[in-house]
Amino acid sequence: MTWRLPDALQTADDNAAVGLLTRYFGRPYLSPGCADGAYFDSWATESDPFRFTADDLIAIKFLSVEAPKTAVRELLRDRADEFSNLLINLGTDRDLACEQQPLDDGWAGWPLMRQLRGIPGIGTTTASKLLARKRPRLRPIWDVVVAAVTDTVATQWEPLREALRADECALHHRLLRLRDQAGLPDSVSALRVLDVIAWREGKDRGL
Repeated sequence: MTWRLPDALQTADDNAAVGLLTRYFGRPYLSPGCADGAYFDSWATESDPFRFTADDLIAIKFLSVEAPKTAVRELLRDRADEFSNLLINLGTDRDLACEQQPLDDGWAGWPLMRQLRGIPGIGTTTASKLLARKRPRLRPIWDVVVAAVTDTVATQWEPLREALRADECALHHRLLRLRDQAGLPDSVSALRVLDVIAWREGKDRGL
């Protein structure tokens, strides 16, 4: 399994990465001209962490995906308790860099992702954005742009965990430092900082 740093993170100079973040989130945070996706992180952040809500379905719209009607019914009504139990089994939010053991097939995040992807009309991209709403420090967002930049077309979660933990979690700590330099609130996770850097870099390449 492979994982590649975006170009902006391949040097010690933080300027390029901070520039990508402020172009996306605005400076100050959420100032006029920020990307629509910047509102994903701040939309109704006090929602129930153990249940998918209508606010989660609104939030993912800021990232250019939408849950189909079938998913709305299953997540909010027909299978709401089932998904709540899966979120409970996954546990509370925590940094992916703190997960000491490999994310093997028995890890609690995988059944949740499989059940989300099993809903008609929900693919890996939308499933990852839904779960990132509930566990923003633990679940990285996946889409084709980020996958191309980071060379994770086949798999992302475990290679990223390894990269974040390497060298005494150096990458994780750098992402938090970049967040501070860009003037972003603590509600923007290290994973989201990485996602935005990779996505904005990929869009600049025309991906």
